[in-house]
Amino acid sequence: MFSRAAWARILPFLTYIGFILVVDLLGRFGWNAHDLRWVYAVKISAVMLMLFLFRRHYTELRHAKLGRGAAVAALITGVAVLVLWVSLNADWMLIGSPDGFNPTTDGRVDWMMVAVRVFGAALVVPVMEELFWRSFLMRWIDDADFEKVEPAAVSLKAFVVTTLLFGFEHNLWLAGIVAGVAFSALYIRHRTLWSPILAHALTNGLLGVWIVYTGNWTYW
Repeated sequence: MFSRAAWARILPFLTYIGFILVVDLLGRFGWNAHDLRWVYAVKISAVMLMLFLFRRHYTELRHAKLGRGAAVAALITGVAVLVLWVSLNADWMLIGSPDGFNPTTDGRVDWMMVAVRVFGAALVVPVMEELFWRSFLMRWIDDADFEKVEPAAVSLKAFVVTTLLFGFEHNLWLAGIVAGVAFSALYIRHRTLWSPILAHALTNGLLGVWIVYTGNWTYW
């Protein structure tokens, strides 16, 4: 059903989701969220390993260039998504009651945990998610041979379905949908995956700084 190029984009994403399910299962068996914090480091390491093993399949990351204008647009989009992400937080915009990732111990911040979390969120997750959501799924909906689908030629159906699924992957579903629209639009407009990766990375990186500064750990 899926080509090797497709699996190269699916498996890192499934690895990430798999760890989320494992942590949730351990929590249901009585494990404390505080004791499971370092699972994130293992999760990010596993995703990085998968991306490394499949690196030769990510041809769009090797050959594409991001012009200055496109880079500026991506950076502005990344900041705008951050502002909306921390604003679209009404109860009806939230799925469940996430515990978040609290890197404090006895009231003191564990900066190593913060560094690992920000590194993963800003440098690993954007690559993994954009490869799955934009490079693979959005084009695969239009054609199983997704690599031949030009980003600018993606159908409205593929755009909407991918955006909705991306949004409901997150606890803040409406903010997720807004982010999905923004990142997908960048991909279609600039026709390179580096554009949404850059915006996504900036959003996640600045969000990490904001979370540490404000102590709103549930956003993690």
